[in-house]
Amino acid sequence: QVQLEESGGGSVQPGGSLRLSCATSESVFRVADMGWYRQAPGKQRELAAYISRGGETNYAPSVKDRFFISRDKADNLVRLQMNSLKVEDTAVYYCKAWVNGDDYWGQGTQVTVSS
Repeated sequence: QVQLEESGGGSVQPGGSLRLSCATSESVFRVADMGWYRQAPGKQRELAAYISRGGETNYAPSVKDRFFISRDKADNLVRLQMNSLKVEDTAVYYCKAWVNGDDYWGQGTQVTVSS
């Protein structure tokens, strides 16, 4: 069973930074492409950032050059560094893994950006 556990959400003022982490097992981390999605109130869930198992990355235009996704092989973590946060970044952030044609979701972590 694929398990994904997010951490690192919280509240921050506009312009601030947060770092999210998604933990999984070594066996999943080794083969999975990973991503961070987000869902704001009343809106559809959208892809924010993606990283392949080979390290190729892709970002939504709204977060490009502010968010950075990375893989930590030592700890089997996928991290999302979020800088220059805006009020419109407020959402529940979900970790997603694609494994052998199936996809799996974490439980989500709340990120709130407000003054």
